[in-house]
Amino acid sequence: MSRERKKAAALHEKMQILRSITHSHALSSTSIIMDASEYIKELKQKVVRLNQEIAREEATTNSHNNKENSFPTVSVETLGHGFLVNVSSDKSCPGLLGSVLEAFEELGLTVLQATASCADTFRLEAMGGGGEVCMHVRHNPSSLNH
Repeated sequence: MSRERKKAAALHEKMQILRSITHSHALSSTSIIMDASEYIKELKQKVVRLNQEIAREEATTNSHNNKENSFPTVSVETLGHGFLVNVSSDKSCPGLLGSVLEAFEELGLTVLQATASCADTFRLEAMGGGGEVCMHVRHNPSSLNH
């Protein structure tokens, strides 16, 4: 196969890939490129719309509670032969306590004591050593209303 035919075959293959990616039904190279150009314009418009939606969501979230964090803060420290785990969030996190307890179970850690603070904020302090964990979580009865 000549060098020119290889180039033409490679170009044809790339055009077919472009046609497929852009969902074009065109047959000529010019039409495929025009369809690809339109497709790119549509994608740019979608990006603009999505960025506007994200900005609106962030503004709404921030206006509801400027102090809310998206994710809880987790810290782990070693204490002699044991450890201290702190989990905190500036907002109530439904299901977080259960998830933390499941994580301790999956790690093979035994929970000896647990109390919870899950009202408007979430706080958890877990102390343990070896395979045992002693958890101190302050419980606020108003959290039962959430």
